[in-house]
Amino acid sequence: MPQSEGLALSPASRPTWRSLLDGDRPLLLPAAHDALTARLIARAGFQAYQVGGFALAGARWAYPDIDLIHFYEENEAIRQVISASHLPVLVDAGDGFGDVKHVTRTVRGYEELGVSAVFIEDQQSPVSCGQMGRKAVVPVKEMVGKVKAALAARKSADTFVIARTDGRSAKDVTESIRRAEAYRDAGADGVYVEGLRSASELKRVGRALRGTPLATTLMEGGGQLPWLPPEEIHGYGFQMILYPTTVLFQATRAIERALTVLKGGRPMAPGHAVGLDTFEGIVGLPGWQQVEEQFGVR
Repeated sequence: MPQSEGLALSPASRPTWRSLLDGDRPLLLPAAHDALTARLIARAGFQAYQVGGFALAGARWAYPDIDLIHFYEENEAIRQVISASHLPVLVDAGDGFGDVKHVTRTVRGYEELGVSAVFIEDQQSPVSCGQMGRKAVVPVKEMVGKVKAALAARKSADTFVIARTDGRSAKDVTESIRRAEAYRDAGADGVYVEGLRSASELKRVGRALRGTPLATTLMEGGGQLPWLPPEEIHGYGFQMILYPTTVLFQATRAIERALTVLKGGRPMAPGHAVGLDTFEGIVGLPGWQQVEEQFGVR
């Protein structure tokens, strides 16, 4: 059989999302915008990762994160990404792509793909990157209905449903806390508080929601929250830290650099690139060669 990098483990073989939160260290969630990135995240030793709308829209379609991509397109892209990694994955489900009917379809569809966790946000449609400008949010009652629909739609209690609030960007931290409490009380397994801007805001939210599994964003390269060490963010009460741009922005610069070098007629620098053998190992060639040798016609 191919080595584990060649074929990902089945969803049932992956640790549950809740078990990942039981430790005393923060869960760092880099974003995989394609299957190769998901594979590299696993090789780097991360416990889990995310598929975020920002990275997916930008890398796969060269679109900004302004609600141009919806369930059908994302569903196929996510299937390809998660098939390449044995790690548990958190998927960005936007606003559920519509009302409670769409939320139900989305959760069921992602669960069938083997997604370990999903988050649904309370932005008004059209949704956009939570770090971009002021937001409009739906009434709390409407979002509570989406949370309950998501919980009812899942077939396995291990599918971890996170409710995201953009209340900070819509109004203030108090509004974020009010909404987060309502979503927690509606049964959400965790709450994702987007758009926080300082250590003091993290600390305030962490105190108010003590005991609730919490997530937040650290968007490198232009986000609202300045860089803070993950251990510090964890100390404020956040178990999950999402890094939506860390890999994407550096990969984009690397591609630009490679094309500049090639256009100038120069060879690639060995220190800036992997070699053939390394790449073939990453994509699992030895495992597939084993299958061919064992079962192929000679």
